[in-house]
Amino acid sequence: MTETFDHIVIGGGSAGAAAAARLVNQGKCRVLVLEAGHSHRHPLLDMPPGIFKMINGSKFMTYHKTEPQDHLDGRVHDIPQANVLGGGSSVNAQVYMRGRPSDYDAWDDLLRQTNDGVGWGWDDVLPYFRRMEDNNRLHNDLHGSDGPVQVSDPGHIDDMSRWFVQSVQALGEPFNTDFNGATQRGVGFYQFTNRAGKRSSSAYAFLAPLEMNPNLTIRLGATVSKVIIENDRAVGVQYRDKRGTNTVQCDGEVVLAAGALVTPKILMLSGIGPDAQLAEHGIPVICPLPGVGQNLIDHPEVPITAFANGPYGYFKQGEGWRMLRNGIQFKLFGSGPVTSAGVEAGAFVNPSNPDEEPTIQAFCVPIVYLDRDALDEVQDDFGLTVTTVVVKPKSRGEVWLRSADPHAMPVVSPNLLKHEDDMQEMIRGQRFFRRAFTSGPLARRIREIVIPTADDDQTLRAHCKRFVKTNYHPAGTAKMGRDGDGMAVLDARMRVRGIESLRVCDMSAVPDINAGNTNAPAMMLGERCADLILGIGSAREIRNS
Repeated sequence: MTETFDHIVIGGGSAGAAAAARLVNQGKCRVLVLEAGHSHRHPLLDMPPGIFKMINGSKFMTYHKTEPQDHLDGRVHDIPQANVLGGGSSVNAQVYMRGRPSDYDAWDDLLRQTNDGVGWGWDDVLPYFRRMEDNNRLHNDLHGSDGPVQVSDPGHIDDMSRWFVQSVQALGEPFNTDFNGATQRGVGFYQFTNRAGKRSSSAYAFLAPLEMNPNLTIRLGATVSKVIIENDRAVGVQYRDKRGTNTVQCDGEVVLAAGALVTPKILMLSGIGPDAQLAEHGIPVICPLPGVGQNLIDHPEVPITAFANGPYGYFKQGEGWRMLRNGIQFKLFGSGPVTSAGVEAGAFVNPSNPDEEPTIQAFCVPIVYLDRDALDEVQDDFGLTVTTVVVKPKSRGEVWLRSADPHAMPVVSPNLLKHEDDMQEMIRGQRFFRRAFTSGPLARRIREIVIPTADDDQTLRAHCKRFVKTNYHPAGTAKMGRDGDGMAVLDARMRVRGIESLRVCDMSAVPDINAGNTNAPAMMLGERCADLILGIGSAREIRNS
């Protein structure tokens, strides 16, 4: 006998967990969550520094390889994605960023031109951010204090992080006490989704409190083969796990939340997407939507790495007596270096027009750190890495099917820095933050800037082409759009165009990427999608629900 649920959520990540919990809590619905990955309960996932163990190889990560990038001299690089309940929120650096009001007002300007009448402006999404947030310091009109997601200041701040902040201030940037506040501009310390050193992932925040609720069913190790569509309506899901091939039905809606690389893959496997692409793999076309898998956006990131002239930063903190001391401090007091994911300080700047909205985000990591495809480029030593990120990139990539096999990785071509404006902005960001290494207190602690070796245009361009990588924020591959936009996959209510009872609630849905990290926006999207399913739409209804 086929199981039947009210709703089925495909993907238990940042967005999917939030959507499922909202449907159970508010709607009293019977919800099935199908998650391809592992359980989130593991010490490496709980401890912030675990990210450094996972990012270069772990069962909790899936490593997508890009297609050779011609504009990067044929480079192939990794796009790691979470393979665990909680998704990116279970494996990320926990930086809590929401983006800025203008990001969402731009969505609203675009989407209010549809006939859906749903607002996506800052005033529409802020109630969601406030409702989910339990901030341990900020209690005001912009922040919440009794939500499920714990948000805290850094549990530990290394001297290198403090010196970075002071050195960027020496370049004229103001100190910012809240990057999610009235303005993004400036330098300061991030807030994080943890409390006393323990990660507050969407799995812990949204799903763990419902573990004994009979209305929530979670199945791990479940790889979705396709959404079952009958008469242009989503009626169930076919998936594979260790038991074999399974089919489940739903009386309500199927919600896709598998991430910006896998959500378009599942849509195409289900017969929804570019008709030529589906025909190539022998998949019957149910709904031709050419925008599926297009509009791939990601924040490009490039490092600046330097050696210190003394024992500064986190190098060797995971060895010998230091590891023992730090472990005891963390276990007994929930403090010390183990409470840090490495990133503590950061900045948002506009190198060309300082008083306009920032174009570059920076992350300060008090260690010599490079991605796994560049580990041989720089030796381990005491030092500092600052990565620069273009926050509103113009480059667009794409995701295609590799085959009709649900277990096959999709074909991914992100095209990072392919648009010349992105390359120019990254060069300006690299030049600006390279100056920070020779300013303020860092000038007295840096022995040598290892990469990039100089700040002329030719050197910086070559450096960017060699080292650019994902900031782990893929988005936009099943975007919401106005009526008449042939590349829009969704309407403003996150419904797949042409198919009833099928929605997308992860970062695939966004028409453009927000300025900053994407974990918090993904959770907001999940909750918003659940509310739209439940018929809750206005800011007043959100506050009262």
